[in-house]
Amino acid sequence: MLKIRDLSVHYGGAEALRSVVMDVEKGEFVALLGTNGAGKSTLMMTLSGLKKPTTGSIEFLGTRIDQLKPHKIMRQGIVQVPEGRHLFPDMTVVENLELGSYRNVDFKYRQQQLQNIYNIFEVLKSKRNQKAGTLSGGQQQMVAIGRALMSEPKLLLLDEPSLGLAPIVIEEVANVIGNLH
Repeated sequence: MLKIRDLSVHYGGAEALRSVVMDVEKGEFVALLGTNGAGKSTLMMTLSGLKKPTTGSIEFLGTRIDQLKPHKIMRQGIVQVPEGRHLFPDMTVVENLELGSYRNVDFKYRQQQLQNIYNIFEVLKSKRNQKAGTLSGGQQQMVAIGRALMSEPKLLLLDEPSLGLAPIVIEEVANVIGNLH
C-alpha cells in the first residue's frame, strides 16, 4: 500500500529525516515512536505533501506521490489529522466535519457520513451546532478525526492523537482508533 524508499528531508541545512525505508501493507496498524524532534511529524507532513523530500521516493497504491501537491495526495486517499487538531474554532462542529467531505456534493451521502461519525463519537451529535473552539481538547480531537474520516481515507495518518488529553479521554480515543482499525 505504502512504500517509502531512502527518504531524506531537510529544513534548510538541518536534516530531519535520513534514508527512511518503510512498507505499510493494507490493513496494518503502524505506530511511529520516538522523542520530540525524532522526525515523526516531518514524516507525516512529507507523506501528506506539506513537506517535500530532499531525496528518496514515496509510492502509494503503486503511484509515486512524493512530488504531488497536498490536495492531490488527499485525493489519492491519504488523510492526516495534524498535531494540534487545526480546527476552525469559529465554525460549528458540523461545519468542521463537513469540510472533510468537501469533494462529495451528494447531500444524502454526506448526511450518511455525518451519521457514521456521530455513531463513532456520540458526544459530537449533541454538540454539532456548537462552535468547535468551545469544545474540550478531547472533543476537538474527535472532531479532527471525524473530519478526516468524512473523506473516507485509504490511509489515515494521526499525528500525536493523544497530545494534551486527559487520561480517560486518551483511552476513549485509543478505543476509537482500535475500532477503526
